[in-house]
Amino acid sequence: MSSVTPLKNDVLLRALMRQPVPYTPVWLMRQAGRYLPEYNATRARAGSFMGLAQSPDYAAEVTLQPLERFDLDAAILFSDILTVPDAMGLGLSFAQGEGPRFAHPLRTEQDVARLAVPDMSRLQYVFDAVKVIRQQLDGRVPLIGFAGSPFTVACYMVEGKGSDDYRLIKSMLYARPDLLHRILDINAQTTATYLNAQIDAGAQAVMIFDSWGGVLADGLFQQFSLTYTKRVVDALKRDREGRAVPVIVFTKGGGQWLESIATCGCDAVGLDWTVDLAAARRRVGDSVALQGNLDPMALFGGEPALRAEARRVMDAFGPVGQGGHVFNLGHGISQFTPPEAVGVLVDEVHTYSRNLHA
Repeated sequence: MSSVTPLKNDVLLRALMRQPVPYTPVWLMRQAGRYLPEYNATRARAGSFMGLAQSPDYAAEVTLQPLERFDLDAAILFSDILTVPDAMGLGLSFAQGEGPRFAHPLRTEQDVARLAVPDMSRLQYVFDAVKVIRQQLDGRVPLIGFAGSPFTVACYMVEGKGSDDYRLIKSMLYARPDLLHRILDINAQTTATYLNAQIDAGAQAVMIFDSWGGVLADGLFQQFSLTYTKRVVDALKRDREGRAVPVIVFTKGGGQWLESIATCGCDAVGLDWTVDLAAARRRVGDSVALQGNLDPMALFGGEPALRAEARRVMDAFGPVGQGGHVFNLGHGISQFTPPEAVGVLVDEVHTYSRNLHA
């Protein structure tokens, strides 16, 4: 059974729990994605993004593709943060080259009143994918599950699509905060249930993506984003299969709130590339592990520059001791990234960090 297959490589889980490791583990946000030709071929066979995401076999296939190319220390479930509001009946679709759209965004008091925690059976395809991926990984590396933060998901639910100015969600925040709080409360309940079901299915760590929390004003971030992220974290199952299930929280643009995020109950905080990793570690001590934070555009700079930037990130974190560092990008990998650059990056992280950990 996959649930009892011992992990051959548990370096990521140990780093997230701030335990000694032989080297710095590395995985990349969006590591299964459009920069890989094999991903594009599988997506073409699936017929659409949703066809890919809703097929456990296709989702498993693309989740494992980067591990066939690169010596990564984790797999991350191939899915999307918007599967949750889709299960709530908002009607998610992905037009080619346009990004996600909802057919039924939340614009009125009546829309918000109808919102409810969905039956998790509507997301069974995600949990089935987790089970298939765990079986196929056969203990090679851990599997990370994930969800969007209540606030980030609410942004899409209200805006109906991506946004440049967040006008609709912020209008609701200022004019009718009661409506936004109701959406966030339902999102928090749903997200905790959803992540716990991923853990039950076999996810060995989970990550909460607060991709849009950084657009909020100080004070409002704490009230409308972090409070609800903390509710999710507080409700999560934290051990399974005889070991801890670490929780990572990543707020893009949230570096100024690092201390507050670090006290939300998570085991690790993801940082974007605008944050000084050395200063971040001084600010939180070793109370949490830190994940990040290479600029994704460094992958376009050529091999010498890329290796130098990777070393700079690891040097900034400094001696590992009981502080955990998980190397990652400061945001998702660009679809235009040359795959060979990822191979260079993974090699440099592993090679250079072995000396730091010696």
